[in-house]
Order: sequence, then C-alpha cells, then structure tokens
Amino acid sequence: MAKNTTSLALALCLTMPLIGCVATIEPRYVIDSETYQATGKSERIKFIILHYTVSDNERSIKLLTTGNVSAHYLILSDDDDKIYSLVPESERAWHAGNGEFAGRTILNDTSIGIEIVNDGIKPEYRKALKQGVQDYHPYGHYVEFDELQIKKVAQLVQDLALKYKISPKDIIGHSDMAPSRKTDPGAKFPWQRLYEQYGIGAWYDEQDKQFFMNQDEFDAATIPEIKQEFRDYGYRINDTNTWDKKSHDVIYAFQLHFSPQHLTATMDLETYAILKALNKKYAGTDNFY
Repeated sequence: MAKNTTSLALALCLTMPLIGCVATIEPRYVIDSETYQATGKSERIKFIILHYTVSDNERSIKLLTTGNVSAHYLILSDDDDKIYSLVPESERAWHAGNGEFAGRTILNDTSIGIEIVNDGIKPEYRKALKQGVQDYHPYGHYVEFDELQIKKVAQLVQDLALKYKISPKDIIGHSDMAPSRKTDPGAKFPWQRLYEQYGIGAWYDEQDKQFFMNQDEFDAATIPEIKQEFRDYGYRINDTNTWDKKSHDVIYAFQLHFSPQHLTATMDLETYAILKALNKKYAGTDNFY
C-alpha cells in the first residue's frame, strides 16, 4: 500500500511540476461532512438585484460575456423560451458595483444579478440628461419591458428566492443600492404587478398607506426622523439635517420602486406614507418565501 501511495504521489508531481509538490507516503484524510453540522450559518446569497442593460440584444451579450461587467442571468428581448445563465450562482458576478442595502456593502459577494435587455431611458431624453437639462426623469421617459421578459423574470426570481430563502425586501433594483449612480430597472419595471400576481418582492398594503396619509404626522416629522425611516427599510442615506442632492437621489430611487408614476424626487406626504407602511409591514421580520 505504501509503495502504491508513493507511486501515485510521484505521478502527480510529474504531471504538476510547477506547484512544488513533494512525494510522500502520508495517508489521505477524509473530509467528513455528515457526522457534525453547525447551526450558526445561512445562505451566502442574500439579495437578488434587477438591472436593465441600456442596450440591444447583441451589444448586451457582448458586454456581459467579454468585458469586465457580468451578471448571473441575462433575459433578452427575443421571443424565445430561454433565460441565459452567464455566471454560475456559486461564483461572483460583477454587476452591482459600489453601494449598500440593508447594511450590507460589496453586494457582488452576496447577490444574484439579473440583467434584462431594455433601453432604460428613451434615447432622446438620455441626451438631455447628459447636457444637464433633465435631472430626475419622469415616468414617461422610461421604456416598457416586453411581456415575455416579465414572465421570465417572474419564474427566475420565484425559483431563486425559494432556493436561497431571500426576504422579499431584499429583492431590489440596482437603483435601490446605488441611488446616486443608477436608475435601473427603472420606472416601468412592474414591481407591484410582480408582487400581486407572482408573490415576488415587497409591496406596501394600501390600508396602511392610507392610515399614514396623515398630514399632521408628516408635518411633525423631522428630517432626521424621516431619514431614519429610510435606513430602517434598508436604504443608505446620510444623517444631515437637510434634503441635499444625495438625499433626493435616495427619494427618487425609492419612488422608482414604490411610486413610479409619482417621481418628484422630493419628500412629500405620499412618499412618507408608503415608507411608513413598508416599515410597518416588514421591519424586524424574516419574510422568507
């Protein structure tokens, strides 16, 4: 047996001369993953992040397969039955970049990224943004998603959320985690429909929203108190006593997700009521699928 072990070790050294291996007759030890199991653990994947590509099918494929940007899944605008897997779920895709949600940073390490082929902002309005004319785009400037794309997203996200036990509030858009950099998946991504029809993601209860549509409560709330409500839900927002540009970016990102036809980028009664309703429904709970 020792002779056979030595021969095997020598054979491995000959086939892998660069790793500096040394022939040995030490026994191989067994990795036992059955006898003992720890309870202090959880899934590595905590988030699903939705994006749009701001490009067509051909350019999206090229960008996501040959460049430094990648995603786990790609949904084209083709009329086919495929969802394309570009990066194994066990590996890290480069889709999120700098940002934070629910107190977690470096979200590439803990998320599944899904790219959807979509122009995002209509081309004529993108030019205006670059010239500094348009700051926060209204609902009408965004591009609709194809019906088939939405059905594919629904199937994929349902499966991933169940597999990794992802909380509904941790199914987010790129804009939710990077509000000063990103607006995807945009105002026309149907978050409410996905929640109501497929049970995907988080959404507020209308009766709670109406309860918090109390002008006196909103008027009495200080800016730091309202900003804390954003942090309680998961958004990163500064603690200044003013609604500065970065704070407006967060408000706009929140509205893109939860009030897309009301994109004021300012803190108003409706936005406040929705935020309070979401925190009432989800704060401090593990709402797993």
